[in-house]
Amino acid sequence: MDTKTKRGLSEWEATAICGNDITSSCLYVSALAILYAGKWAWVSLLMVSLVLYFYRSIYAEVVGALPLNGGAYNALLNTTSKFVASLAACFTLLSYMATAVISANEAMHYLHILWQGLPIFEATIVLLALFMLLTITGMGESAKVAVVIFLLHLITIAILILAGALTIYQNGWTIFQVNFQIPTEGSLTMALFFGFSAAMLGISGFESSANFVEEQQKGVFPKTLRNMWMAVTIINPIIAFLALSLLPMQGIAAHQEAMLSYMGTVAGGSWLSGLIAIDAAFVLSGAVLTSFIGVTGLVHRMVLDRCLPQILLKTTRYGTQYRIIIVFFLLSVSVLTVTNGQLTTLAGVYTISFLSVMVLFGGGNLLLKIRREGLYRSEKASWGGVLFAMIAVAAALVGNVFINPEYVLVFLKYFLPTVIVILIMLNRISLLKVCLFCIKEVSSKLTLITKYLSSFLQEKIDDINSQQVVFFTRGGELANLNLAMIYIRNNENTNRMKIVTILPKGQEVSPILKNDIGFLDRAYPEINIEFIVQYGEFNPHLIQELSKKWSIPANFMFIGSPNGAMNYNLADFGGVRLII
Repeated sequence: MDTKTKRGLSEWEATAICGNDITSSCLYVSALAILYAGKWAWVSLLMVSLVLYFYRSIYAEVVGALPLNGGAYNALLNTTSKFVASLAACFTLLSYMATAVISANEAMHYLHILWQGLPIFEATIVLLALFMLLTITGMGESAKVAVVIFLLHLITIAILILAGALTIYQNGWTIFQVNFQIPTEGSLTMALFFGFSAAMLGISGFESSANFVEEQQKGVFPKTLRNMWMAVTIINPIIAFLALSLLPMQGIAAHQEAMLSYMGTVAGGSWLSGLIAIDAAFVLSGAVLTSFIGVTGLVHRMVLDRCLPQILLKTTRYGTQYRIIIVFFLLSVSVLTVTNGQLTTLAGVYTISFLSVMVLFGGGNLLLKIRREGLYRSEKASWGGVLFAMIAVAAALVGNVFINPEYVLVFLKYFLPTVIVILIMLNRISLLKVCLFCIKEVSSKLTLITKYLSSFLQEKIDDINSQQVVFFTRGGELANLNLAMIYIRNNENTNRMKIVTILPKGQEVSPILKNDIGFLDRAYPEINIEFIVQYGEFNPHLIQELSKKWSIPANFMFIGSPNGAMNYNLADFGGVRLII
């Protein structure tokens, strides 16, 4: 396994991986905000920064309590059901796919400015393949490349800001005054609203850090949130303000797709414009890397929870899940091929997916407060802050749909097939049973073939159901035990369950608990319940010992929400899941 992964990513490395995505937004989001908010674009961008400030504590609280990969999927998995969590994962996967393809294609468009003979379509595939190989070599090597790209981008933006400020100092505020005198179309409120809605797309990447939190050093995650918030708060409003001070409104509209390069020409000449084009190609490539790393962490977690095929768990000598990475690359290339490089339709997929993920993560925070109050977390977001942030992002989602209503249909074309795949995986036992029934019905005519297929399908069903699960009980009420049974019956493909109570040495198990478990054994005949009394203390060491002894992964060991704060962090238990 990669040594970087073993020791964990540092603050700079983790920030760079997701920072390349979020800071690359300055290449397009300022122009978008100006398009809808006009001279008040910088205010819309500051409004985005305010919303993101509240999301810092939202993410910090959830990941502090549940420090596992998966982002919104992990938050909802530990507070709702697998199906709801999988829906959040679908949004996240589509967001990463759209980000990877759009960023790679835009990077090659910027490079095309410097090299007119570059074949953009083929170069996009080559760039995706390059980052696929880089990700396969390990998180450490990917982080080194991300840091170099991130530093280059920050230096380039700093040069542009300084050059722009010097130009304004020399030439005065005439252009800004002319732009400021242009009347706002419609009301100021609607201009700010639509400018804010468009500008919210500039914080893509903020959610990525939560998808690879397990690869980060302890205490790094909240620092990545702070660093990304600072970058967005400083860079994007300043770029918008400089654009309004350096460029006439007509020039901004004419150069919307490469506004920063145009600003570079005005502020410093062709050399600065060329530097920005090179930087844009690199930092957009860094956003591709963010997508590969984020999707790997998310899908790996989903495979461990048996939401996706176990075949994807295969690793390289670097410890990376190369099959996940290759599948993501193939999906990205297929999307690029189907759209023939015309990726405007993917903007709808990206917009709705990303904003939906942000709303769902806020929902996960609220559910954590309600259902998992006993979990330790070092930071807590206020109820008002969470509700404000969720409403703001939901409003931005509505605003973007209002601006581009065709986005909904485009999104559904990609979202529905993704959901169908997840539904098939979650209900594969039922589907296999249907297949088994149909085969048995025609077995009289195809005895030999059906005998083989029936045996094969039955083996698959038995193999899936053979995975034992464990529920640790403190000897609570029958109602809580029943809730655990209902969750396992509805969410886990198994017919074998251990109910374990842990007692101090010399203490006798309650006869009421024995009777309750006997009752559950009769009430759920489809699940074979084994009651075990274990003497000792409930701690991570005991979990590891029992997991090894029973050959049951920690992912399939469940607990109820603690009455008070636990002495251990949930991550210390290696994946033990909260189900009630």
